[in-house]
Amino acid sequence: MSRLAQTDGLTEIQREILATVRDFVDKEILPVATELEHRDEYPSQIVEGLKELGVFGLMIPEEYGGLGESLLTYALCVEEIARGWMSVSGIINTHFIVAYMLGQHGTDEQKAHFLPRMAAGEVRGAFSMSEPALGSDVSSITSKGVRDGDDFLLTGQKMWLTNGGTSSLVAVLCRTDEGLPPAEAAAKPHRSMTTFLVEKEPGFGEVRPGLTIPGKIEKMGYKGVDTTELIMDGLRVPADRVLGGRTGRGFYQMMDGVEVGRVNVAARGCGVAQRAFELGVSYAQQRHTFGKPIAQHQAIQFKLAEMGTKVEAAHAMMVNAARKKDTGQRNDLEAGMAKYLASEYCKEVVEDAFRIHGGYGFSKEYEIERLYREAPMLLIGEGTAEIQKMIIGRRLLEEYRFQG
Repeated sequence: MSRLAQTDGLTEIQREILATVRDFVDKEILPVATELEHRDEYPSQIVEGLKELGVFGLMIPEEYGGLGESLLTYALCVEEIARGWMSVSGIINTHFIVAYMLGQHGTDEQKAHFLPRMAAGEVRGAFSMSEPALGSDVSSITSKGVRDGDDFLLTGQKMWLTNGGTSSLVAVLCRTDEGLPPAEAAAKPHRSMTTFLVEKEPGFGEVRPGLTIPGKIEKMGYKGVDTTELIMDGLRVPADRVLGGRTGRGFYQMMDGVEVGRVNVAARGCGVAQRAFELGVSYAQQRHTFGKPIAQHQAIQFKLAEMGTKVEAAHAMMVNAARKKDTGQRNDLEAGMAKYLASEYCKEVVEDAFRIHGGYGFSKEYEIERLYREAPMLLIGEGTAEIQKMIIGRRLLEEYRFQG
């Protein structure tokens, strides 16, 4: 274990889980990650290995076949996995957001139907809010669900769906407007949104009547994991697949899931930054200039000092956000701060490691080249840095309201 990013107060079980995951990362992910990433190849064997370890059921309650672990345990595992290859942590994150939403908001029937198979990794989840014409402005979605007898007919286009092709269950946010006067629906759009649990076959093309998953979106980084659109054209979904059994609760359900997702993105930033630091500090001790290792030059030592401090600070904020959510408290402020800081620091640590590598950092033969293309995704995933700052600012004004 490295000196940096240690977590105090863990149980013996948590330490065993983390040691197992780290060993898996070192032996099964790091040796193949760069090659798979360059081929943009889905890491099937890695995913099967994580299924065998029980990672897909990490936070799912024991009564449904999971391990019943905390968000903190999950976040620390994500940190380790992202240290190996960030794309693998993305495959797990979307799955867990859906599992978390089901556990927190699903009906008894929905939990019993989905969670045991999700814990085993047989059903893999994805969730979908964003649309082509909007990013973080969730209240402006246009996808609609219209009641048709005992079903709903869904129509609309979704964007940036992680696991869009490989998933078999998608939580989709649509506008329903059921029971709301038009004026109220327009004034309070968040009250007219509903989360639908859409089951589908993995793959691309028309995966069920009314539902099409076009091919993968080509990306600068974050390869291996499939990112897609989702097109609904009269997609028929039974009313019992409304998450929680009630319409109009989708916005709150999704925001609850996104808080978990933001802790996850913070953990990813911590993991990628740790790996970048490892690569930078190792290379600095091997590379010689002017008759000595570059690590002995003060300029490089300053970089390493800044990098190590940022890794430590980001890890501490991520752990704090996860622990607060585990207590059942609202953690949007802490999750926003952790996601913002960890993603920004990750970008900076990766760039410093890239600079330490000099010209070799630009070569695809060196792992830092992959990290340099992966880090920017964290600046926009689960809400941009600017959105995080809006959330943080509003929450701070709530907490420090001027009494005059």
